[in-house]
Amino acid sequence: MASDATARVEGDALHLAGTLDRAAVVALWPQLVRQAGQARQLDLQAVERVDSAGVALLAELAARLRGNGGATIVGTPAGLDELRAAYRLSPDLDFNASPAER
Repeated sequence: MASDATARVEGDALHLAGTLDRAAVVALWPQLVRQAGQARQLDLQAVERVDSAGVALLAELAARLRGNGGATIVGTPAGLDELRAAYRLSPDLDFNASPAER
């Protein structure tokens, strides 16, 4: 199944669009590794929905952004809040957040 997901960098923001599912993760990962570079913001406003593979991708991207000195996440696509809660991720998609940050 082909993915409709896209990614682009504008300034210090990494903009994602479409559906972030398993097919999107496989298709986008090589591009995102290069594009994450100095990004400090993850813009999800054009993302329609995410599944568990998409949340894993977003958590990894957020960790890389934290490594760049930022991790601002803008937008909440369908499925993100439910999966974030199920995996006990903080609002900035950190697996290692303390319970008080979740």
